[in-house]
Order: sequence, then structure tokens, then C-alpha cells
Amino acid sequence: MFEPLSPLAYFRLLVAQAGSTDELALFEAAASLAQDAHPELDLQATLDAFDRLAADLADACRGASTELARLQRALRFFYLMRGFAGNANDYYDPDNSYLHRVLETRRGIPISLAVLFAELARHVGLEVEGIAFPGHFLLRANLHAGVVIVDPFSGRSLDHEELTRRAAPYGLPLERLLQPASARQILIRMLNNLSAIHAQQGRRDLLDKVAQRLRVLGVSDTA
Repeated sequence: MFEPLSPLAYFRLLVAQAGSTDELALFEAAASLAQDAHPELDLQATLDAFDRLAADLADACRGASTELARLQRALRFFYLMRGFAGNANDYYDPDNSYLHRVLETRRGIPISLAVLFAELARHVGLEVEGIAFPGHFLLRANLHAGVVIVDPFSGRSLDHEELTRRAAPYGLPLERLLQPASARQILIRMLNNLSAIHAQQGRRDLLDKVAQRLRVLGVSDTA
């Protein structure tokens, strides 16, 4: 008799398939995090919804002759045409970290919006990576003409002066803070965010599930 994989077993399979490389299917792995709180989630339906959004973005970017033009159109499509934005009114709602809910509500936090936008951007030939900037996740678009840093919470590009201001409290070189994050680092940060939220809400059941996923990623319990 066919027995479907448990959410944790499926997550472990995604991580194991990447091996020692960073070829982890980030969007799928990140979307699967929601299965802990939403066990009824149809993950394939989430992937299908993403594919439809990516197809619409491809249409919106048709005719853009340069990388910069494609990036500008992608940002306009995501933030203006489709209305994705940071959830400033309920920032610590765990649904902001669950990609199927971000797709439905078009609200999220910097890291979930970044994962979604970066994956969409790759579908139109752009190299966009996440940056694990302290306190506020950022996006890095690597163009032939140069690097563009974007705040995924607002979709606004950040100039050197603004980045320097944000980096000042951490006492580290700006260049170091703007290095791209690996897929594993992104998943760990997403899980740590959820761990903090579940702890504040007293959800021991969900805390345990997050800890299990962190162990899959090689992060030991700190308690």
C-alpha cells in the first residue's frame, strides 16, 4: 500500500538531494515549511500557483531588451501590478513566513518576499540572490551593468548611503554584509524566525517541528 512521505521526510529528501552543493530546491523547500502548521496543504498546488505567476511575469517582461529593464519590469509587476508588500500591520503573523499564504494574501516579511521574488526573477533570466543582512533580509540583483540591492519589504532599491547607514550598527564592512546567502542559510533563517514566533505564542508542538527541520539542516538544539 502506498504511504506518502511525512512532511519532515519530504524535507529531508529535498535537502539530501542537494548533497554538499547549494543546488537545493529553495522555493519548494521553503514552501514545505508550512506543512507543519497546515498539514492539509497541497504543496503541488502552491508550486502550480507559482508557475502561473512566473508565466505572467514572463509576459510582462517580454520585449525588455536589457537586464536592467527586465528587473524594473519585474519589480513593477510584483509590487505594483500584483500588489505584493510587507505586512506592516501584522509582521509577526506566522503566515507571513508560509509561501502559500504569501501567494494568497500578497503579504509577507522580507525573507519570504525575497525567496518568492528571487525565484520569479530567475524565470526571466535574472540572477537575484538573497542577502542575510542583519535584522532585515535584502535582495541582490547581479547585472552586467552592476549590482542592485533591493529591500524586498518595499521593492525599493537602496543606494550606498542608505546601505552604509543600515550597516553602521553592526561594525562590519558593508561588502561582507552584502554577500549572498546560501539556500541552507535562508532556510535556517526562515526556521529561526518561525521558532521565535512559535515560542512567543507558546506553540510547543510547532517549536518541536521547527527543531526537527533545523536538525535536518545540521543545526543542533541550543537549549
